[in-house]
Amino acid sequence: MSYQNILVPIDGSEISLSAAKHAAEIAKALGSQLTAISIVSEDPFSAADFYYSPDMLKDYILEAYKTAEEALEKVKSIASEIGVSINTQVIKGPVFAETISETAEKLGTDLIVMGSHGRKGFKKFLLGSFAQDVLANTHLPVLIIKQ
Repeated sequence: MSYQNILVPIDGSEISLSAAKHAAEIAKALGSQLTAISIVSEDPFSAADFYYSPDMLKDYILEAYKTAEEALEKVKSIASEIGVSINTQVIKGPVFAETISETAEKLGTDLIVMGSHGRKGFKKFLLGSFAQDVLANTHLPVLIIKQ
């Protein structure tokens, strides 16, 4: 099977940048379109049980977009080094697996490449597995990069 549209979600971590490198190498080998996304939640405190000021939220949003853009710039550099063009987008929405799967559908993606921190035991129980959630929320193939 040949993958024509590859999506790589980026959170700025080293493992997500490693996933971007793998995705770029696959895109180059297959002549595929590559897209990197970074998700920004504009109301991360929606379920919080404390009050926060509008200034606090404004500062958070500005910093979140800045961080997302910086991570995507790193991915552009990785893709450029490999010799692949890449589209990047900051996606506004909740940082959930569903946001990735919905974005993948909208973009006509046929492969998702993402990093996994490989948490085990109690850490996995406490923190969950975002990669596992993406696997459960899409019918698309998902390539998990662990290093």
